[in-house]
Amino acid sequence: MKRSLLAAIAAIAAIAVLGLPFAPVPDFWITQLNYIGLFSLVVLGLVLLTGVGGLTSFGQAAFAGIGAYATAYLSTTLGLSPWLGLAAGLAITLVLALVIGLLTLRMSGHYLPLATICWCLALFYLVGNLEALGKYDGLLGLPPLAIGDFSFQSERRIYLLIWLAALLAALGVTRLLDSRPGRIMRALNSHRGGGATMPEAMGASTFRYKLTMFVIAALLASVSGWLYAHMQRSVNPSPFGIKFGIEYLFMAVLGGIGTVGGAFTGAALVKLAEDQLKVWLPLVFGGSGNYEIIVFGVVLVLVLRFAPDGLWPLLSRWLPARARRAVNESAPALSARTHPERGSPLLGVRAIRKQFGGLVAVNDISFAIRAGDIVGLIGPNGAGKSTTFNLVSGVLPLTSGEVELLGQRVDGRSSREIARAGLSRTFQHVKLVPDMTVLENVALGTYLRTSTGTVRAMLGLNAAEEAQALAEALRQLRRVGLAEQAHELAGNLALGPQRLVEIARALASDPSLLLLDEPAAGLRHKEKEALAEVLRQLKAEGLSLLLVEHDMDFVMKLTDRIVVMEFGRWLMEGTPAEVQASPAVRAAYLGADE
Repeated sequence: MKRSLLAAIAAIAAIAVLGLPFAPVPDFWITQLNYIGLFSLVVLGLVLLTGVGGLTSFGQAAFAGIGAYATAYLSTTLGLSPWLGLAAGLAITLVLALVIGLLTLRMSGHYLPLATICWCLALFYLVGNLEALGKYDGLLGLPPLAIGDFSFQSERRIYLLIWLAALLAALGVTRLLDSRPGRIMRALNSHRGGGATMPEAMGASTFRYKLTMFVIAALLASVSGWLYAHMQRSVNPSPFGIKFGIEYLFMAVLGGIGTVGGAFTGAALVKLAEDQLKVWLPLVFGGSGNYEIIVFGVVLVLVLRFAPDGLWPLLSRWLPARARRAVNESAPALSARTHPERGSPLLGVRAIRKQFGGLVAVNDISFAIRAGDIVGLIGPNGAGKSTTFNLVSGVLPLTSGEVELLGQRVDGRSSREIARAGLSRTFQHVKLVPDMTVLENVALGTYLRTSTGTVRAMLGLNAAEEAQALAEALRQLRRVGLAEQAHELAGNLALGPQRLVEIARALASDPSLLLLDEPAAGLRHKEKEALAEVLRQLKAEGLSLLLVEHDMDFVMKLTDRIVVMEFGRWLMEGTPAEVQASPAVRAAYLGADE
């Protein structure tokens, strides 16, 4: 019911917005709303790129400039249709975004923002010095947009195109964020999700999704530039410089950088406030100048301090709460993997070694796992257990040695390739997306069993597969005893349930081998008992487990065999009883004398 109510409210709001030009609204407000719609298109791209993906860009104004100058040159100099100008602008933007993204998105820290600043400055000075583009005076006399005999010459008419584009973009971004690729994108942000490591372990190429977000943001900005050019009927470099690049980012932060509603909120607030401040502040300071920048700087500091998520989350409290995502449990099951027979060879680790400079963290470790076994990997702190774990799962590259999974060599492969081969894992430090529901977090694990891409998701053509993914996620939550918490935010759960959510997410990929990295760490006694019961049930179902854990009692009661490490070396391997009886283990791990 709530979901239907929200859909109805959104539809009514969209109709009201598109109907404004036909109402007795002053032309001044139509003009203001035109600019707000244009700015919102650019900021929607930043919602994806910066708010969701955690990638800061100051160069979106430059992509708007590409869309504007492409149509301006083709329509004024060559006399071509503005619609060809749109196609050309999008094509040029696509190529440039791919090239710039390939060159810059692997950069970390402050290098990416600096690179986008350089790109924005370069385009500004390039178009400002090209004779063919009118230098800093720009190009004049652009024709109005038209469809057949219907011309969008007036601002009231072009308003329809601007806001139709903005609303469709908002719908597309919303659909994307609630989809298979959107969940991976939301997991990429190291501040809101697990960073790159977790999505790669689910089988996704994080670089590919970063590039996708970069391209979408650039294309939205290009469409905005195209509309701007034909609304103004002229272009010059001023609106496409670094000042506007900074303002777009400010709009996103002010409105709510991770939310679609925040894009419109930020664009409206900044546009309206800027116009008023340009009138009031010169009167206060007794002269003209860009004083509004000072005010925006102060406001930005205050917003970051007191409302770091922006203003939209505060405003949205007055709207009906978003309804739970309906789960169709009768949806067809996702495709399943063919698993090895119990007792057959599953994982072979032979003489693996890892050096960090002169430090040997793992020194020629070997062990094997058969299908249906639970194998423990134990040792004192600093023994190299987690490093071994990361070598097996592909998070770290081997210095030497071999890893074989289901008869195939997987050493030298990335973690996403090893995930495709049938290995799934949890993490020593829980890696969930806190502002996604438990159900959505577990649905991340279905990534390799589904195929919806970005375009299909934005067009809403993924309903059947999405129903399958959510049904599978709920099934895995029921498997670990968390079905009742499916619609809670993952960040609201205690540590014990969060670890179970990670296990459910890993199970959703239908693995042949599940790696658990210290799953009992930080858990209370009852939580450990609940976890142990889940793992026993998984073993009874025939799932193979490799378990790294410090809690000796927990390991001894669960495992079939145990591999003991000390200072990066293999110490012994045996049954829990044999390990407990070993003087060498007691000396190394328990502190007893041999």
